[in-house]
Amino acid sequence: MRLLGKQEIEDIAIGAAVLGTGGGGDPYIGKLMTLQAIEEYGPIQLYSVDEIPDDAFVVSSGMMGAPTVMVEKVPSGHEAKLAFESLERFLGKKIFATFPIEAGGINSLLPLALAAQLGLPVVDVDGMGRAFPELQMVTFYLDGIAATPMVIADEKGNLTLLDTIDNLWAEKIARGATIQKGGSVMFAIYPMKGENLKRSGIHNILKLEEDIGRAIRLTKETHLDPVKEVLQLTNGFELFRGKVVDINRKTETGFARGTATMEGLGDYYGETLQIRFQNEHLIAKTQDRLLCVTPDLIAVLDAETGLPITTEGLRYGARTVVIGMPCHPKWRTPKGIETCGPGYFGYEVDYIPVEELVGKGVASK
Repeated sequence: MRLLGKQEIEDIAIGAAVLGTGGGGDPYIGKLMTLQAIEEYGPIQLYSVDEIPDDAFVVSSGMMGAPTVMVEKVPSGHEAKLAFESLERFLGKKIFATFPIEAGGINSLLPLALAAQLGLPVVDVDGMGRAFPELQMVTFYLDGIAATPMVIADEKGNLTLLDTIDNLWAEKIARGATIQKGGSVMFAIYPMKGENLKRSGIHNILKLEEDIGRAIRLTKETHLDPVKEVLQLTNGFELFRGKVVDINRKTETGFARGTATMEGLGDYYGETLQIRFQNEHLIAKTQDRLLCVTPDLIAVLDAETGLPITTEGLRYGARTVVIGMPCHPKWRTPKGIETCGPGYFGYEVDYIPVEELVGKGVASK
């Protein structure tokens, strides 16, 4: 166990936005909420997975909805607490600890703010190793762990308890309720025992986010290349450098959907890159080359600072570096590809690991 203070939160926020592949919510909002919680309640206890008793009752917390909505519809700070208390009453159990459902901008940080508020520890584990747009897109689903009972709460105090027949129905019903509640909600989801979390979760994700954020921060002092530091920590690859020349972005069916187009600079001059996203970046390709595709990670970084740019933060004229990172091995199984591979999102391409695309010279010059 160790304590997380303000600097650790600053670093985690940056790293979470990198692994969030453009989604997972605005890290700035989550950072402010967590820093405020630390001010009020003190440092946050971070446990490794191995420190959690097998019979401990643990529940994930986070935000559901379109990241574009949260820019204007800021949480009150009490939604997650209400959701947790409601789930405890329904199940008649006391929650021992919480953990992030994904490595995403706000969704890596909301559990930290909640933990400080409730005096709970946070477990250094998540269910994706990145961010995905739908509730069933977690390693827990791959291992047969139910998303429900779950509770979603909005800033007005409305609570919705779901107990569904499977995780796909949990996504459908919760998404509809989220739209009715204004496009974003907080949830308590995937209640399970510590032994299930150890077996199914992706370990040490907050530590990786902190390492990424610290590396980007320290490059300002050491004059190193922040992009190279990120690639080294994530086993990633540079895919493209260019300038954003068009953004087609809209919020529909509870998601931020769209396409970003970039014109190549430097070694990539003359090429045009297109990134398609549904909250998260899902596919990156040029006119004739597939660069990276879900479930591998696609991140857009500021070419000068190395700081990540979310899908709602992409702006015309931004100079960017697009990188690809291998996903966790669980996503490369047949069920993993079925759950969140390119076919699920309607892309008529086969999944090819990013390192194979690069190794074959398909994704790099």
